[in-house]
Amino acid sequence: MAFIRQNYLFSLQDLLEMDQENRFDAIFNCIDITPLLKIVFPKYHYGPGAPVRNDHAAMLYSLFARIIERIPTIKDLVRRLKHDALFRWCCGFDVGQRVPSEASYSRMMTKLSAHPHVLQDVQRELVQRAIQEGFLTEDTIAIDSTHIEARERAPYTTSTKKSEQNSTKKKRGRKPKAERALLLAEKVAELASRPLYEQGIVAQLEALLDILVQEMPTTPQWGCKKNSETQQMYWYGYKLHLLVGAQNQYILGSIISSANLNDGKAAIPLLKQFQQCYPDFKLAFATMDAGYDHEPIYRQLNKMKISGIIAYNRRREPSPIGCDEHFAPVCIKQHSYRYDSYDSTYETIKYTEPKECSTCPFAAQGECQKVYKIKITDDLRRYCAPARGSAKWKLIYKRRTAVERVNAYLKQFFGIENIRYRTGKRAKMQMDMTTLVYNALCLAKDRLNQQLQEGE
Repeated sequence: MAFIRQNYLFSLQDLLEMDQENRFDAIFNCIDITPLLKIVFPKYHYGPGAPVRNDHAAMLYSLFARIIERIPTIKDLVRRLKHDALFRWCCGFDVGQRVPSEASYSRMMTKLSAHPHVLQDVQRELVQRAIQEGFLTEDTIAIDSTHIEARERAPYTTSTKKSEQNSTKKKRGRKPKAERALLLAEKVAELASRPLYEQGIVAQLEALLDILVQEMPTTPQWGCKKNSETQQMYWYGYKLHLLVGAQNQYILGSIISSANLNDGKAAIPLLKQFQQCYPDFKLAFATMDAGYDHEPIYRQLNKMKISGIIAYNRRREPSPIGCDEHFAPVCIKQHSYRYDSYDSTYETIKYTEPKECSTCPFAAQGECQKVYKIKITDDLRRYCAPARGSAKWKLIYKRRTAVERVNAYLKQFFGIENIRYRTGKRAKMQMDMTTLVYNALCLAKDRLNQQLQEGE
């Protein structure tokens, strides 16, 4: 019997279990900290009484090492640097060099949080390097969110009775046409005057990315969602929204928001962020769960020439007439037509006659149509390429588990649940740094695997 030996490849788990020195060298070599040093490097006045200078490059590396080693607080990081000579040397501090104080780290993180675009630029450059080296060959992305609890307590609010809120009684009966038109106009004007994320998702289609990022709510709030066991769970804090490559599982876009933001309202900002950061990166599919089943998201994907593989959410809609649960046409005997192909020139999907037509008397009499062609632009929610319910659609939808896997990695190995800041600006800085370190680990893993394969 032939025996085939499978080559051993590094995984994220194997990289995290490497020796401390080799692990840090492999990860730090993937991060260009030059733009960060320009932000955090102070302008000292030299001369008598000048303050002692810290090694800011080593401080930045130690902040990355804190995420890798899952050190909960800056106080614990400083203690580890003082008592672990090997860890201090791996972070870049010289022998006998003083360890910076907690206040020095706090000032550095304040400067980083004041320039959020810098960490994103470093991460974009890292991903571009992975693309150039041939490690990112994606055709599918996956979008999802995960909950993050804030360390601070939720503010105490006193509840008001409904009778006090509705002290003015409304007049019963049907309103006159003039009064009804006036109320509708006032309602439309009031809706347009709301903040961007309190309006409908359709308002995000024409908004610029800078405005979408600037108006994103980031203050801690109460959030509610169903867990894997279909039970309601509540938390006070944030949501982390990720756009992940389905194959190599690089994080290609991330946004942090308040916990009460609907998942669907973060999809278009993530897609526009990806389009702006990687304009030459061509995609074929974007897969999401039923929480993102909103018509404006399909329009944005269609504008980007990406097919949306999104689970359908019926929202109490009546059963469709003349088609099955996947919106495929049915014959006289209610047999579903089979998905055949997609014509990208005319944006049409083709259905052919069911298998049962070979023995059906109606087909022999010519009363059943043999081929159906439907334009996906007629209803972007119902029709996509490949068609809903087909074997290819189900296969692509399974790739959505990649973003859930990345969420699990970030919580288990990178400590994103350990947010100890009271403001969304500082929390966003911590999230950007965590996703940067994660992508650096992915790039280091791919480089080590390439070296193993070339060595053979």
